[in-house]
Amino acid sequence: MDEVGRPGDMRGSSVAGAPAGRGDGDADLAARLRAVSARLSRRLARTRSGAALTTTETAVLAAARCGPVGLSRLAADEGMNPTMLSRVVGKLETAGLVERRSDPDDGRAMLVQATVAGSDLHERIRSERTDALSVLLDRLDAGEREALRACLPVLERLVADLQAARR
Repeated sequence: MDEVGRPGDMRGSSVAGAPAGRGDGDADLAARLRAVSARLSRRLARTRSGAALTTTETAVLAAARCGPVGLSRLAADEGMNPTMLSRVVGKLETAGLVERRSDPDDGRAMLVQATVAGSDLHERIRSERTDALSVLLDRLDAGEREALRACLPVLERLVADLQAARR
């Protein structure tokens, strides 16, 4: 990293979590991508609006804002066990951010949906994260911004492929 926190030339540097002794560039690419995406995600997770929520609660709120979603599907999508998810949903419900109700098609199943307050909070969190990224993007030169723009479709495909593999 250079003095302002931008990645510099990382050739020859050790990457935490990279397989030892592998000369294969794809393993290094995977390790670096995993590390940088995790760091970026952790830093964006911290917002004033969402300070009272855990990362997991924020993720569940985000999923619940898209309309009624079944708890079993939500657990699968978020990679959570149903018991843990039920606790998270209970906490969000107590805070007035989501509501839980029986699935009209299957009385044994539960659906969860964000309330107006939950949707508003989620939108404030998203806005703060977007603003934080915008400030950083303003510091990049045009070539760096274009490089990021060019790689977004590939990153979006990786996310979609990971999500599909979980199902």
